Amino acid sequence: MLATLAAIAFLLLLSAFFSGSETALTAASRPLMHQLEHDGDRNAALVNRLRDDQESLIGAILFGNNLVNILASALATGILISLFGQAGIAYATVGMTLLVLIFAEILPKTFALRTADRTAPAIAPLVNVVVALLSPFTKTIALLVQGTLSLIGVRPHHANGSSTEAELLGAIALHDGTETAVKHERAMLRSVLDLDDVQVSEIMTHRKDVVALDSDQPVKALFQAVVDSPYTRIPIWRENSDEIIGVVHAKALLRNLWAQDGNASAVDIMTEISDPWFIPEQTLLLDQLEAFRERREHFALVVDEYGSFLGVVTLEDILEEIVGEIDDELDVAAAEIDHAADGSLIVEGKATIRDLNREHEWRLPDEEAATLAGLVLHEARRIPDVGQSFIFHGFRFDILERQRHQITRVRITPPVGDMNGE
Repeated sequence: MLATLAAIAFLLLLSAFFSGSETALTAASRPLMHQLEHDGDRNAALVNRLRDDQESLIGAILFGNNLVNILASALATGILISLFGQAGIAYATVGMTLLVLIFAEILPKTFALRTADRTAPAIAPLVNVVVALLSPFTKTIALLVQGTLSLIGVRPHHANGSSTEAELLGAIALHDGTETAVKHERAMLRSVLDLDDVQVSEIMTHRKDVVALDSDQPVKALFQAVVDSPYTRIPIWRENSDEIIGVVHAKALLRNLWAQDGNASAVDIMTEISDPWFIPEQTLLLDQLEAFRERREHFALVVDEYGSFLGVVTLEDILEEIVGEIDDELDVAAAEIDHAADGSLIVEGKATIRDLNREHEWRLPDEEAATLAGLVLHEARRIPDVGQSFIFHGFRFDILERQRHQITRVRITPPVGDMNGE
C-alpha cells in the first residue's frame, strides 16, 4: 500500500508539473522571450520554439496531464475500495478531486502565473523532452481532432494582418499609466501602426498655408521672400500658383550668393531650382516614408486626381505623426489650444483631429475630415454661425469665431470621463 501511495504522490507531482508548465509557457512575456533569445539565452529560444508549435505543446501537456490524473485516481480508488468496499469509490472521487484541484491545478498554476518569465525558460528543456516523447500520440490525436472538425465544417484558422494589428493595438492599450511619458509612448506606438492607414492629404500643409515664390518677381524680392520664410525648401511657380515649376533650397541660394560675392542681382535663381516631385493625395504615409528614403528627398508636392496643387508634405511631417510636434526657433506655431478652468478646450479650427486624439487620447473620427473645422462642417451638414452648439461623438462643440466661411475657433467640451482624465 505504501508503494501505491508513493506512486499516487509522484503522479500528483507530475500533474502539477504539467499544469504549471502549460501556464508558464503560455503566460511568459513573448517580447521578453524574443529579446532573451536575441541575447543568446538558449532556454528562451526553446520557449519560443515550443510556442511556435502550440498544437504539439498543448497536446502533449494535456495528454500527459490527463494520463497521470486518471492513473492516480484509479490507484486511489483501488486502495479505498479494498479498505471501505463500494463506498471507497465515493471517497476516492472526493479525495482525488480535492488533491488534484488544490495541489495539481490551482497551486502550480498560480505559482507559474506569478513567475512565468522565470519559470518558462527553466522548465523548457524538460517540456521539450516530454513533447518529443509524446509526439506520436499527440499527432495521432491531432489527426483525429482535425478529421472530426472537418466533418462538421470547421476549418483551421489562420491569423491575418488585421487581427495581428488588433493584437498589437490591444497590447499598446495595456501599456497602462496616466503619466505624460506613458501617454506619449502609447501615442507613438499607435501612430507607427497607423502609418499604413493615413493618407498624405491628412497631414499635408494646405496650399493656402504654403509659402511659395512667383518666378516673375525680381531677384531681390525672391531673396527677401526666402529670408523671411521659416522654411528651407520653397516651391516656385510661374503664371499661376498651380503651375509649380520647381523647388528652391535656401542653402543652394546661399552658396550661389556667396559665389557672386553677395550680389543678389547677379544670382540666377532659376539655375538653383530642383525638379518638383508630385505625389497623389491618396499616398499612404508608410509608402511615402519609404519613398523619401529611397529618393533621399524630404519634400513632395501633393496633387489631386486632376493634377491641381493641394499642398506639400515633408519628411518632418511624417516623423511628427510618430513622435509629435518637433518645434524649432523657425517653425510656424501650431494650432493654439487653451485649457479652460471648466475642463473644456478652446481650439483653433485648423487643429488636426489626429493631433487632438494623440494629445488627449480621444477617439474623434478622422475618416471624413482632417481638421476640427472640417469635422464640425461634416457633422453639422452646414456652415454654422457663431454661438451655435453641436453635440456629436459624446463631445460638445461651441462655435466661437468664424471668418467668412471658415470656422477659426471652437470650444470643445469632452465627456465627463475624459475631463477627469479617466
